[in-house]
Amino acid sequence: MVAGVVKAASGGGRRRRRRRGKSPAMSEINVTPFVDVMLVLLVIFMVAAPMLTVGVPVQLPQTAATALPTEQEEPLTITITADGRLMIQTTETPDGELIPKLRAIAAERTGTKVFLRADGSVPYERVAQVMGALNAGGFRDIGMVMDADGPDFGADGG
Repeated sequence: MVAGVVKAASGGGRRRRRRRGKSPAMSEINVTPFVDVMLVLLVIFMVAAPMLTVGVPVQLPQTAATALPTEQEEPLTITITADGRLMIQTTETPDGELIPKLRAIAAERTGTKVFLRADGSVPYERVAQVMGALNAGGFRDIGMVMDADGPDFGADGG
């Protein structure tokens, strides 16, 4: 007398029904194309972002000063070119219109920070006159923009 267990040949006892002519419903989302598009956009923006800086080409004087910390609001930049022309961001502005434009800009901005860029060949008198106009236009916090590769005047201890 031998007792034994008989296994069903159906493979687990469950039967699956097959639909005729229809494929089963897809229950997951394919995110691979989405990730591919996002990576391409990331690369495009990483390459294009450094080229979006606004500026007028000037030869900045070189000093041993350190860079100012960055701010959240886009800084207002006033540029004095080598031939003495004034630029607000990239727009040329005549001397007589500088203070009214600065007052209009100051009324729209939250901060009074302005960066002054002057070509190294511009006389100091011209730079001082523009600084006075900035002050009269409502901008009291003036930062001078320069290159940091200038002489250190013995600051390195040697």
